[in-house]
Amino acid sequence: MRFLHRDGTVVHVAYCTNVHPAEDLDGVLAQLARFGEPVRERLGAGRLGLGLWLARDVASALASDPAAVDRLRAELDARGLEVVTLNAFPYKGFHDPVVKRAVYSPDWSERPRLRYTLDVASVLARLMPGDARRGSVSTLPLAWRDPWDHDRAEAARRHLAELADGLAKLSAETGRVVRVAMEPEPGCVVETTGQAAALLAAADHEWIGVCLDVCHLAVAFEDPREALARLGAAGLPVVKTQASAALHVDDPADPATRAELARFDERRFLHQTRENGPGGVLATDDLDEALAGGLPEHGPWRVHFHLPLHAAPEPPLASTSAVLGDTLDALLGGPAALTDHVEVETYTWQVLPEGSRPTGDDGLVQGLAAELDWTRARLLALGLEEINA
Repeated sequence: MRFLHRDGTVVHVAYCTNVHPAEDLDGVLAQLARFGEPVRERLGAGRLGLGLWLARDVASALASDPAAVDRLRAELDARGLEVVTLNAFPYKGFHDPVVKRAVYSPDWSERPRLRYTLDVASVLARLMPGDARRGSVSTLPLAWRDPWDHDRAEAARRHLAELADGLAKLSAETGRVVRVAMEPEPGCVVETTGQAAALLAAADHEWIGVCLDVCHLAVAFEDPREALARLGAAGLPVVKTQASAALHVDDPADPATRAELARFDERRFLHQTRENGPGGVLATDDLDEALAGGLPEHGPWRVHFHLPLHAAPEPPLASTSAVLGDTLDALLGGPAALTDHVEVETYTWQVLPEGSRPTGDDGLVQGLAAELDWTRARLLALGLEEINA
């Protein structure tokens, strides 16, 4: 979907395909028929954006085979789909039985991360529709925080400089602008917008900015407007925004609340948990650690578990969808658009507690469409105009 901001910016809205497990071209193509086009039709949209996730092997294959990229582009066009953003945070194996910290490997201190990101950018430059102003690629926020030392930081700095050079070269060769967005995440080297402002200050901001994942922002208990002011003061553009919501509880000491929280303790993904207590924000690296006594239970908790945007859980659990609404308002409700790529990223549909998971393809299509419709309604309420073309 596309929306026109009052300042003339075209805002592209997509859903992220990392919810689907395919890691080869045939699987990616199959997603378009099974999910992409049916979601678009359910929304009644003339065009629907996909935030493609291309695993390492398929990204490498496409980068070396322009004909295969053209095949993918033709299939997108035929189904009324467009791609202006790619998710290059997960490298591979994102739907393995256990992912947890493996999602942060390789990190930006390692050359395979650089090569993968440049491959993805080159594919995106060829996939983008001709009238798209620019493309975006989201990536991990340097690395998981441990181990991280001076040598790794220096290697990452060199790789980011090479990344900027590679993106500039790509633009000169193709005429297409592709920017890369670092995505602050709890537990990582770049966890908050304050750390992004400090640690990415030396990056080339023409090519490298921030992906603002609102679930992560909420888990860190950051205020959206203060966060955006912080990034703006540092000259870091919000290259991309991931529309996402976290799990919130007001009283984690309540036995009924803890019992409900335990239903979200699953083995595939990492669910960093934060408590906003009298002494500040306290942390555990996963929900099971928090439930085992890792947090003092003196304030509300937020859990890195991406909840469907349109469907808040039953009390005593809650969603941070209000934080998402405030963030969209801060980004797009003013006289100037502060981002032009919005990607709905709920990759956790299949690990929701029993009874909340979608049933079959149609159930997932229905859920994805409902999230996008929720996002559409928020943007229309901010005064953006839908371009149904």
